Amino acid sequence: MSRVSPRAWQRMLSGRRLDLLDPSPLDVEISDIAHGLARVARWNGQTRGDHAFSVAQHCLVVEEIFRRCTGEDCRSRMMALLHDAPEYVIGDMISPFKSVVGGGYKSVEHRLEAAIHLRFGLPAHPSRELKAQIKKADAIAAFFEATELAGFSPEEARKFFGQPRGITKEMLPLQPVPAMEAQSSFLKRFAEIEAERGHRPEAPP
Repeated sequence: MSRVSPRAWQRMLSGRRLDLLDPSPLDVEISDIAHGLARVARWNGQTRGDHAFSVAQHCLVVEEIFRRCTGEDCRSRMMALLHDAPEYVIGDMISPFKSVVGGGYKSVEHRLEAAIHLRFGLPAHPSRELKAQIKKADAIAAFFEATELAGFSPEEARKFFGQPRGITKEMLPLQPVPAMEAQSSFLKRFAEIEAERGHRPEAPP
């Protein structure tokens, strides 16, 4: 009796079938990314408010911090917006668990990042310098999410994420919103940056 190979793909609402082990840029759609990220909760859902604080909202916060801190070109800002895009497929694994899981998770994440970036005309991966800038914006976002939403004290958050400089919570959209609103805001920001890049908006799949 022949064995059936384990399924390594996920069907998306757009109709695409994304191979998780060998993802193709041709199977990546921004509508699927926005839909998925708006329904993935940051901090394993352990945040204040009537709604989960989604990865889609987190990506918007990081891009806002990145823009304010660096003033980088629109291509770099798009990579900041998409920095957690692979999580539309693999979910948001909290850092302590990532360190336990190890290389397998990072390998899948790395391949998904490349497919997503290539789909939208970006380098497969950010340069070391750009990655460091995005990571800095990510840490600032994590500090404010931790203290405003996830129950961390400022002292505890500083220990893990550092002390933000030049950015205050009033500058950031930290209020958790319904999934459809987060999805819409993410798509709107994506379209705005695409327009700056001179790319025409895509028709829905």
